[in-house]
Amino acid sequence: MSTWTPVSAAAGGALIGAAAVLLWWLNGRTAGVSGIAGGLWSGARGDRAWRWAFVAGLALGAALWVAWSGQVPRPRAQFPAAALVIAGLLVGYGTATAGGCTSGHGVCGLARLSVRSLVATGVFLVVAVVTTYVVRHLLHVA
Repeated sequence: MSTWTPVSAAAGGALIGAAAVLLWWLNGRTAGVSGIAGGLWSGARGDRAWRWAFVAGLALGAALWVAWSGQVPRPRAQFPAAALVIAGLLVGYGTATAGGCTSGHGVCGLARLSVRSLVATGVFLVVAVVTTYVVRHLLHVA
């Protein structure tokens, strides 16, 4: 995607919020993607169907966006593949350490006025700023 617009950002945020509220109302579950994905295979047998449906909905939503807009997200070719692998592993470690991810803490936890989620989201943001500074200004990866 080459341009950002407030309209698409607001629409995306509204859809994320609506999905989180619907999952809470219909299933009594928090829409934390790392927890949902983590239970796809390890969750109780009767607890897997809604998880698969949620993850399928994420993929379907992305596919519908591509079909509607014609914009296919492209990875940054100049970014080292090893750095992407390391980043993915660090994100996984961070979500396990924090007991959730940005969707669970930043969307659902903050909406519930959870102090734990407020702290976790603050840490996520600080680490993101520091990481961006290190990658761009110290390692000179554009």
